[in-house]
Amino acid sequence: MIHIARKPLSRRTFLRTAGAALALPFLDAMRPVFGKDTAAPPRRMIAICTNLGILERHFFPLETGRDFTLTPYLETLVDFRDHFTVVSGTSHPDVAGGHSAEWTFLSAAPRPGTTAFRNSISLDQFAAERIGHETRVHSLALSVAKGGSQSLSVNASGVMLPSERSPAQLFKALFVDGDDASVARQVENLRTGRSVLDLVSERATELKKNLGGVDRDRIDQYFTSVREVERRLQLSEQWEKKTKPKVNVPPPTDGEYLIDQIAPMYDLAHLALSTDSTRLITFLIRLDGFAGHTPGVTSESHNLSHHINRPDALAQLKNLETAEFKQLATFLGKLTSTSEPGATLLDRTQVLYGSSLGNANSHDNKNLPIVLAGGGYKHGQHLAFDRKQNHPLPNLFVTMLQRLGLETDKFASSTGTLPGLELA
Repeated sequence: MIHIARKPLSRRTFLRTAGAALALPFLDAMRPVFGKDTAAPPRRMIAICTNLGILERHFFPLETGRDFTLTPYLETLVDFRDHFTVVSGTSHPDVAGGHSAEWTFLSAAPRPGTTAFRNSISLDQFAAERIGHETRVHSLALSVAKGGSQSLSVNASGVMLPSERSPAQLFKALFVDGDDASVARQVENLRTGRSVLDLVSERATELKKNLGGVDRDRIDQYFTSVREVERRLQLSEQWEKKTKPKVNVPPPTDGEYLIDQIAPMYDLAHLALSTDSTRLITFLIRLDGFAGHTPGVTSESHNLSHHINRPDALAQLKNLETAEFKQLATFLGKLTSTSEPGATLLDRTQVLYGSSLGNANSHDNKNLPIVLAGGGYKHGQHLAFDRKQNHPLPNLFVTMLQRLGLETDKFASSTGTLPGLELA
């Protein structure tokens, strides 16, 4: 039997102290003490785009339906086989132009790259206009990129919203509270290894006394995740301060490491969703310029995408994309291991993963590689549409918007919802 606090906790409960504010995850104690809880559970969405395509030979299954054989990339997601759907044969109508289509991945605005092009509202911002007010942060636009603040998010005026590229800055935005002096103190605490949790420990202990066993487990799990992210950020900053070794070799042409940037962004996205700080996230993984620090990858990512079927380039590209899928698998694992009343966080979070290029080698924007995980659908299938006469990808977007609770039957160039994708 679950013990509930004398008064139900507010869904917006924070543990606050000078310079820090921790939003709490969804707990049983946040339900009304008496009467039926008629409020619908929060539903969430994260849309992820890797901009240089995905090798279809290692991604798309040969079989359709539920009895498909996992391909090499999907093997990394084997633990979630019943929690994702592969979609082939979809694209955005009237969207061509190769790389320029990455800016329309979530908007489906036609004719990118032309002089007359004007972008339109993205999937996440369409939802944010309707449900963004329900959370402290109406939406989050994240990116990993070599420069600039590109994002997948576009407002109703067709303007791209800037993305957050710094995990440290994102952590501050989510968990550091107060005036400039308070923020500065808390940042220094993080740098010296003092956790936000240390500052709110007394309040956290008091809170846990009034929670049932299940809720205490959820709080402990959440606090562990916060400490892991803090440790990662602290180690990253420590390395920045260390003197670098001298080597007698020419400098490589690449710069920062890709995978080391992706992991903390996924970690912080998980924390933002689990605390209901936001329900809408976009994440652009812009590979151009990245190389190295991935086993078996020595060439720059963009050059690899134009492989011209060279065996060495294809082998490196497979290693790079496999590493990306492994990061996705880790993220799905975190969502699965985070429980909420009656479900896991993955059950209530739609995770869209794909690319704006079907074949980067030829700059083809047809037959986009798409995975949809979580969100409470009947997964475990390969939905295959015509690879020459593609089905509109915005139909999937309409389905996702409806799953968020929005009453809409139209988005961009959609013609309906996505056939074959049913609720669990």
